[in-house]
Amino acid sequence: MDSYDFIIVGAGSAGCVLADKLTACGGHKVLLIEAGGSDRRFWIKMPLGYGKTYDDPKVNWCYTAESDPGLNQRQAFWPRGRVIGGSSSINAMAYVQGLPHDYDDWEHAGAKRWNWAAVSETFAALETQHTETGDTGNGPIHVSDLSQKMHPFSNHFLAASRQAGWPILDHLNGSAREGMARLRSTVRNGRRWSAADAFLQKARSRTNLHIVTDALVERIAIKNGTATGVTYRQGDRSIAAHAAREVIVSAGAVNSPQILQRSGIGPIALLKKHGIDVQHQLEQVGQGLQDHLAVSYQFHATEPTLNNRLGNWPGKIIAGAQYVLTRQGPLAVPINQVSGFVRSGRNRHADLQMYCNPMSYRVNAAGKPDVDKKAGFLICAQPCRPTSRGEVLITSADPRIAPEIRPNSLSTNEDCAMAIAAGRNIQKLANTPAIRAVVRRGPDIAAHSDDALLEDFRERANSVYHASCTCRMGNSPADSVLDSRLRVHGMTGLRVIDASSFPNVTSGNTNAPVMMLAARGAEMILADAQISGLQRCPA
Repeated sequence: MDSYDFIIVGAGSAGCVLADKLTACGGHKVLLIEAGGSDRRFWIKMPLGYGKTYDDPKVNWCYTAESDPGLNQRQAFWPRGRVIGGSSSINAMAYVQGLPHDYDDWEHAGAKRWNWAAVSETFAALETQHTETGDTGNGPIHVSDLSQKMHPFSNHFLAASRQAGWPILDHLNGSAREGMARLRSTVRNGRRWSAADAFLQKARSRTNLHIVTDALVERIAIKNGTATGVTYRQGDRSIAAHAAREVIVSAGAVNSPQILQRSGIGPIALLKKHGIDVQHQLEQVGQGLQDHLAVSYQFHATEPTLNNRLGNWPGKIIAGAQYVLTRQGPLAVPINQVSGFVRSGRNRHADLQMYCNPMSYRVNAAGKPDVDKKAGFLICAQPCRPTSRGEVLITSADPRIAPEIRPNSLSTNEDCAMAIAAGRNIQKLANTPAIRAVVRRGPDIAAHSDDALLEDFRERANSVYHASCTCRMGNSPADSVLDSRLRVHGMTGLRVIDASSFPNVTSGNTNAPVMMLAARGAEMILADAQISGLQRCPA
């Protein structure tokens, strides 16, 4: 059995950060286990390639949620990264920290020292910002202002936002401001800049880091309440690895609770149902699932949009050649170009995120995006802080069998009211002079009643893939899985560090918060090791 100081399960957005931070001083031996393979793929590195990786089982778990009563029994597709870099290798690259009150709420939920004042310092240390006026920061995460490369049609969205009474901002990160802005993206020199690029690239050459790919973790080894290692399968071989210090599960909001449950950590009735020996009863494992739902409306435009370039084969070929030769053009910029946080009027904080894209497209029955051939655009709204709670449950002790994902969407009156508010704000934006001037044809939503807007949301809204909170931090085992240092309640040598650790979902895209959380988690791991007297290098 090979022995390591730390074993990290999952080389995604969190795992890459941890692998870098825990091996940087050279004093610790670390094993990083990833279920997928290499991220050195054209469709991953090209920014607009996520349309290809969206349902590619070579890099994607391609989960399907259970029939959801709140969404008229529809079964949602849930892409999750199964590749080096995890979901940061297949996401839409939007870099959004969330709103400051999100983190103050984390602290109120029991995650001590995770308030905005604390986490904002970590964000600043991690980032290098590339703007038209120059670069700021010296961190490994490269965040680019692509405003000058965005499609000119996006100017109409900003004009409409002003007319709707929403301020126009330089960006969406930092202080507690509300309004619309051109999104900043994890793109560098025309290529995706994933967590693997930011953190794992430099760590790979270290002799104290061992990376295993195409390896499925079967279970965590537990002895007398302490995590002592893992067993994983690679090909036909089952391999055991020992962890002298800690096992850190960073497999994401779907897979992390699944791994804990398979290992005998979780709700006792569920474990017994599947014949799993109970190692540690912890009823909240897999509970509290949160996600963002968004509803989109497509419009035909009177002016050219990205559809004119990417909705036909000649345009695609030209765009492809331009990208290959210069790393420029429409394939070098993510589709999500304008976004922002606005108030619905129901809460004292901004509680809706708006998206405006200079392209119209739909996901067909086969799960692939279909780009309209004629000029079009999209307006989308998502409630930021849902109050409905779902769950992730194993269906078998076999690690190859997908778990049940039960989103339980729109199960509260507040979430139903916010779904209506999402529709009302799309109406508000669509009815501005700036948008009406460029609409050739679009959905007649202006006259929709509240009931009609809610029913439309139930019928068409989809996940925007921000699953979180299934192993969340909190006060005690009664309300959570982890303490505020990301340690599993009642166990030794076991932490969970990824989006499942969030006490509640942040407002907006979740990739930036996950990397921040992992960086702070690594600091805690090293500090705790130093306190124990076994640290061989400074924290």
